[in-house]
Amino acid sequence: MFPVSFSERRMMMNRDMMPDRDRIIFRTSLLGILTNVILVCFKAVAGFLSHSIAIVLDAVNNLSDVLSSVVTIAGARLALRDADRMHPLGHGRIEYLSALIVSILVLYAGITSMIESIRKILNPEPVSYTPVMMVLLAMAVIVKIILGRYVSRRGKLAHSTALEASGRDALNDAFLSFSVLVSALICSLTGFSLESWVGLLIAVFILRTGFHLIRETLDDILGHRADPEITHQIRDILTGDPSVLGAYDLILHNYGPDRNYGSAHLELPDTMTVAEVDRLTRRLEAEVYQKTGVIMTGIGVYSCNTTDSEAADIRNRVQERVLSHDWALQFHGFSLDTAAKTMRFDVVLSFDADRASSVRRLTEEIEQICPGYSIQITPDVDAAD
Repeated sequence: MFPVSFSERRMMMNRDMMPDRDRIIFRTSLLGILTNVILVCFKAVAGFLSHSIAIVLDAVNNLSDVLSSVVTIAGARLALRDADRMHPLGHGRIEYLSALIVSILVLYAGITSMIESIRKILNPEPVSYTPVMMVLLAMAVIVKIILGRYVSRRGKLAHSTALEASGRDALNDAFLSFSVLVSALICSLTGFSLESWVGLLIAVFILRTGFHLIRETLDDILGHRADPEITHQIRDILTGDPSVLGAYDLILHNYGPDRNYGSAHLELPDTMTVAEVDRLTRRLEAEVYQKTGVIMTGIGVYSCNTTDSEAADIRNRVQERVLSHDWALQFHGFSLDTAAKTMRFDVVLSFDADRASSVRRLTEEIEQICPGYSIQITPDVDAAD
């Protein structure tokens, strides 16, 4: 197989992966909309007829699910727009904005539900339930459980954050609807009304879900640590060739679900020619894409001294000194010029280490080991496992 260019890989990904994903999101969201519209209509009528704030708020919660599904479909459609001059890596991150809108809608529903529940607690009204209403409430619980599990599975299949969020929200709704059913049974059997307090419980759960979704979505927008399973797989691919002495500085950039771009450095023997390095990096880029779907936009090179025994001895001593510190996680990119008396290397520092003081301390220690050398230490971020 011949290596493909960056633009070709991006077009292949958009053409081969996105249509099926779009169909999954659209059909699943449409099913959720139709189901929730039916539940909203039933619960709204039942709530007003029985004067039950709990049922009314349950209907409001289902209405927020309808709006969430609409936003999810719109976000997925907009995310499929072709790349343009202003957005050369596509519009995939629009899905994260749609998930944020869903989160805000859920949060708003929770706030309004809490206000209304507190008002009903302070000014209670008599409620009445019929056997038919009880049966329909029980059916609504079952429908929500089935819908929630189905939507969650489809969301994982499509790698859709918004769809997975809708599935979790539907499962929460099933629990809340069950609480409404229990309070209705207690009221019918004992005459003791808990429905205002159940309404408050519903509001709390809605708020909790909203905050949780906002936190997850903001993590996607801000950028978070890459999945260790993916980074380990990529490192294994990069270091699988016997000529590669190490793979470092792996960073993944996400531009929407299933749109990941990466860069890394390889430590290679200083005896390799430019032509050999070119063939190696092109082959590794193609293999990483085939096995992980990640597009490697760049693979840099560190030259490792393999023919100079003095340089190898100095490297080993420096590495041992650097890694003797708990906050020094990795040592790489070592370059030594014995004639010019210059030394360069990179150190991955833990996040709890002060970068300036750590570099200063390492410089002082290495100067003791290698007096007379000009030492340049580059502190790296622990960006991937």
